[in-house]
Order: sequence, then structure tokens, then C-alpha cells
Amino acid sequence: MGENRRMARQPGGNDIARLRLRAQHIVSATGSSPVDAVSHMLAMQGQDLPGTLWAIGLRSHATESQVRDAFDSGDLVRSWPMRGTLHALTPHDLRLLLPLSRDRVVSSLAARHRELGIDSNDVAVAEHAAEQALSEAGALSRKDLLAAFERAGQSTAGQRGTHLLFLLAHAGLVCLGPFRGKEQLFVLFERWGPADAPLPDREEALARVALRYFQSHGPATVEDLAWWTKLTLTDARWGTAAVRERLAVFSIGGRKYFASPDTADPSPRAPGARSVVTLPGFDEFILGYTDRSAALAAEHSSLIVPGNNGVFKPTVVIGGRVVGTWTRLDRPRTVEVSAHLFRRLTDAEEHSLARAFDAYVEFRGRPVTLAVSAHPLVTTDTVFAG
Repeated sequence: MGENRRMARQPGGNDIARLRLRAQHIVSATGSSPVDAVSHMLAMQGQDLPGTLWAIGLRSHATESQVRDAFDSGDLVRSWPMRGTLHALTPHDLRLLLPLSRDRVVSSLAARHRELGIDSNDVAVAEHAAEQALSEAGALSRKDLLAAFERAGQSTAGQRGTHLLFLLAHAGLVCLGPFRGKEQLFVLFERWGPADAPLPDREEALARVALRYFQSHGPATVEDLAWWTKLTLTDARWGTAAVRERLAVFSIGGRKYFASPDTADPSPRAPGARSVVTLPGFDEFILGYTDRSAALAAEHSSLIVPGNNGVFKPTVVIGGRVVGTWTRLDRPRTVEVSAHLFRRLTDAEEHSLARAFDAYVEFRGRPVTLAVSAHPLVTTDTVFAG
């Protein structure tokens, strides 16, 4: 295995993105359950809840209802395990990830917490209020949980309430679990997802996280792993070295990449070369790496994140490269979808794009109307109508 593993040919720079499509089960989903799909990814970006549900459905061929059921049953949760960012993951993997970067993330916010007037006593008061309120109610909306903080004398004005919730989640006290309508509710983590196995020691945890990241996100670098997890480079290197012999390793442009041996062979028949997929905003395919150039051309970056405001638009991806964005508008009985493309599509690509949105129709369980056009900020002589 490792660098001695024989491949049909060594991957090149043009192969990275489409191999990631395969590793992330975007083009090789086998109809696994939502839980299996999320577990394979270890953790999935969860800032935009509708997009998170689609990211899971895309990788599992599950419907939106089936994905919601996985959260309602406690098999999946959302929390802030890494980078101060919401992710979807299993309760078991939340326990695995939280201790690894929690101290670094919380300490990085110390100055902000001083500005907000949050100290250890305030956190303790909020913890007690949350535990009492959630023990009585079972599950609470964000609004109701913040009201419990207020009753306990903790102001939630500005971003103070958000940071208190973040700190309680990082402490492993609360997480987001079941749905009430379109809203996901807070629950006590230990009651909602009781521990199913003892936690490994830190060194074993680092090795497990490194292996699973490269298996689900590779080809990727140690720097990608460190950024994704918020681990130090020292910890990322240690974890990677511990599992190196279980990975395919190759160099492109002077950088060393790690991947699962099952997905590292870039043969012409491999999935992804011509695949057309519609990804939600904040998808792991774009955000799972510190360097996104394999999938996203520099000249299109501002179209994906307008104004560099941190909000990533849903994307249309062909052969591993972002070729456009898309938007949705939910109507009472239908969903209106518009795709805005950066380049002209071939007839085959137009047909595949329509099929990609057919998958979204099946996921939503509602009729979808589709319009495809040139992106308004991109010069082109073609406008498509679907």
C-alpha cells in the first residue's frame, strides 16, 4: 500500500477534483442510508440546513423526509465540532471530534468573549439553565433556549446568546437534534445520543480522524486535514503518519496527497470524468479543503462567494469543475430552480444537468420547474431555457 501501491497511472492535477467526487460518494453513491453517508464523511458542513439535508440526500439517494427522520431518531445531530462551524455528524463522531480541537477553538475566541462579557461563571449559569430547561421540555427551539438564559440572568443581546450556545455545544452539553416543522431543536447531548463505546485516547483519535478524512475527502494534503479539523500541523502530521500505510500517497506539483486506495486510481472509466452534479451551498466538495483551486477557478470565486462574505452559493459541477451556480425558490406546491452557467454546455451536458435536477426532484418529493441561463456576470452568447 502507500506509495508502493500500483495504480493504472499516477494521478495528475486535473484528476484531483473528480477523484474527490468519487471519494465523497457524490458520483458513486450506492443507496446507503443517510447515517452511512454522513458517517463515511466523518462530518459534513451544516451551516445551511436545507443545503445540509440535500448534501446528505445526494450522497445516499435518500429523500428529504428520510434524512430528517435520521435526525428525529437521534442517529444524526448537528453541532460545532470544528472551526466554530456547524456540521452534521453521528453522535459517536461528535464525541470523537470535540476533544481534539475544542480548547484551541474556544481559546481563539477569548478576546471576543471578553468583549461580550462572558466569563466562566456566566457559562456555568447558562449550563445550569439549559440543563434544567431541556430536562423539563426534552427539546427546545433556539428562541426558547435563549429565553431560558435570560430568565437565569444571562443577557443574549447581540451575539452573546449565540456564543453561549456555542460554548455549551463545545462542552458537549447540547446539540441540535429533532425537527419541529422546518426548525431543528436543541437537546441535551448525553440524553439524545448516549455513548455507544468508550472514547479512544488522543493518539488513537488523531489516527482515526486522519484515516477517515483522507478516505472520504482524498486526494488531500496534511494542510487540508489541519485546516478542516482545526488541529495543529503537528497533530495532523502525527495522525497521518500513523495511518500512512493504509493510504495511497502521490505527489502533484511538489505537494503530497493522501487518498483511499479504493478511489485513487484515475482510470478513464472511473466515475466523475463527465458527471454533472448540483451541489448545495457550503458543500464539502468545495469547503473540505484549504486549497479549492482543483474544483473552482480563481475567476469564478467571487461568483460563488459574492463580496467574499463567507456565504457559498449552490454550484453546478461538471467533471469535477464548478461551471455555474443555482438557486431555489420554494413555492406552496412546487420548487422553482434556476441554474446560471459560466460557459456553454454541450447537448449531452444539458441533458445530464436536467437529470441532476431530476434527482433533486426525487429528494424533495415535490415538482420542480427548471430554468437554465447564462450567469448575468459572465460574458456568453448563449442563453438556455429548460
